[in-house]
Amino acid sequence: MFKTLKEDIGIVFEQDPAARTYLEVILTYSGLHAIWAHRLAHALYKRKLFFLARLTSQISRFFTGIEIHPGAKIGKRFFIDHGMGVVIGETCEIGDNVTVFQGVTLGGTGKEKGKRHPTIMDNALIATGAKVLGSITIGENSKIGAGSVVLHDVPPNSTVVGIPGKVVIKNGMKIKQDFNHRDLPDPIADRFKVLEDRIVELQTELEEYYKRKDS
Repeated sequence: MFKTLKEDIGIVFEQDPAARTYLEVILTYSGLHAIWAHRLAHALYKRKLFFLARLTSQISRFFTGIEIHPGAKIGKRFFIDHGMGVVIGETCEIGDNVTVFQGVTLGGTGKEKGKRHPTIMDNALIATGAKVLGSITIGENSKIGAGSVVLHDVPPNSTVVGIPGKVVIKNGMKIKQDFNHRDLPDPIADRFKVLEDRIVELQTELEEYYKRKDS
């Protein structure tokens, strides 16, 4: 246990150049607090003490702003940078040396049963605001760009960006894409266009009606 706690602290110094002293890290890093609370909650969860496990996770969420379901499996040297708004689902599995930033969601799509949350392999990095959804796998050494929405498996040694997420780098080589972020669909604008067209049709029908009435 003490070895794991030491590793949790050590990864903070490796990943965050702002970390200065052990006392500062132990007392002020909410990501570290959330991980430690989860390790306790997960131990209770494995012993089928589900209420105590959820209570522990909810107390942690209240104080840290980070929600980790007690059922999630988290490996060694997991680092949450800043962390506010991070959500990790029940069947999520996270390997060793994984880093996530604030606002990341490792969640489900709402349509799956059983294993419904992502599996994050060793050494992956998930940047600010990224959403990784469904029972998919993010391969080893892969990176998910800020704000990306990932709905499909990501191969190892890849970089993914965009909505929906597309692999742009694999094994150090850039991959040509047939999309441009400026050309991504805007469902709200599309809906307004449909409504605008319908209004024009109704106006035309009204004009024709009054013409027939006047004649």
